[in-house]
Amino acid sequence: MHHWKQSVTAAAVCAIVLGASIAEQPAASAAVNQPTTPGSLTRLVPINSTSPSSMTTIPDLAKHARSAVILDATTGKVLYSKDAHEKLPMASITKIMTMLLIVEAIDSGRIKWTDQVKTSEYAASMGGSQIFLEPGETMTVRDMLKGIAVASANDACVAMAEHLDGSEESFVARMNQRAKQLGMDDTHFANCNGLPADNHFSSAHDIAIMSQALLQHPEITKFTSIYSDYLRKGSDHPLWLVNTNKLVRFYDGVDGLKTGFTQEAKYCLSATAKKEGFRVIAVVMGEPKPQVRNAEVTGMLNWAFANYTSKVLYPAGQVIGQAKVVKGVKDKVDAVIATPVGLLTKRGQSGKYQTNVVMDKVKAPIAKGQKVGELQVVYQGRTVSTVPLLAKDSVKRANFIQGFGKTVKKIVTFGAAD
Repeated sequence: MHHWKQSVTAAAVCAIVLGASIAEQPAASAAVNQPTTPGSLTRLVPINSTSPSSMTTIPDLAKHARSAVILDATTGKVLYSKDAHEKLPMASITKIMTMLLIVEAIDSGRIKWTDQVKTSEYAASMGGSQIFLEPGETMTVRDMLKGIAVASANDACVAMAEHLDGSEESFVARMNQRAKQLGMDDTHFANCNGLPADNHFSSAHDIAIMSQALLQHPEITKFTSIYSDYLRKGSDHPLWLVNTNKLVRFYDGVDGLKTGFTQEAKYCLSATAKKEGFRVIAVVMGEPKPQVRNAEVTGMLNWAFANYTSKVLYPAGQVIGQAKVVKGVKDKVDAVIATPVGLLTKRGQSGKYQTNVVMDKVKAPIAKGQKVGELQVVYQGRTVSTVPLLAKDSVKRANFIQGFGKTVKKIVTFGAAD
């Protein structure tokens, strides 16, 4: 295997982490090495669970929650955790995964924002939070997603599940499959909306993972940040929506993500806020009252922004370099970052880091999204993180005539054609 390296030195903090997590974490390494498929550039690896206690003193930020997590959305670094892997009922926070599968279907071209979604009798029969869909009623994908994101609409979730996969059961199977891909080992879905059901649970850790994945689709916050709006405006049956996440209105920078409540789950919330380019996710489960939930999440966000800052070094999908291709119709292929690469620093601290780009010399055929190299981050002489680089495009294997022509060209140009 042939490699080439490119190094860059810049200022950073001693606790540098990236989207692929600290190298010592086995779960993260295993996730990075999973087979990569075309269109999977936004797939994230499990969150780094290394304790941040060496960086700052951690107060008791979620006294009343059964479980809680704060993490940097870019790097996946856990800044605070409380019983983060306890398996608990999650109520409507379930809808984060439902929304993730919807936006992934849009991004892949399977569906469009303007597609009309027809409501079945089963979808219309959902209780709890809803937008009062009638059997046979049609609504665009955009409006269905608005209903889910703002009003936590159970009926819209089922309508979208049936639209995408034919039945809620098939859609839920995909939810569980996606959870496994994301490394959500504490989670199992039994439905698409979070209504009480057996064998339906998650953890604060896993909710943070799927929240991080959903936020890789920037358009989602255009919906989750809405505090109030109409559905069916201009019709005979307009519906005024008010966001179940009150922090969208009352905390500067909050633009999502999802609330949840059932008698069993109590009050849950996955909140996200962004200030000065630093996006934080705060998750609480099992809070006794909505006021307590909102107050503790407010304190968690305040603490994170007061103690840390983060920035994106390389966004997912950015071209980092080119990998050499053997026996292909093209000699090189662009290599892109698989996951966002970010830099988390404790306020007031600095340091130095180095990045190495290691490209594999790969043999055609190459599939789009195939691993062709890696980006390494080195701090104080050791590699602290590794992020895979993926082929931006597919490269077909050259046939005999194409291969012969390339060989002649190299001879004529004394190898310069390479």
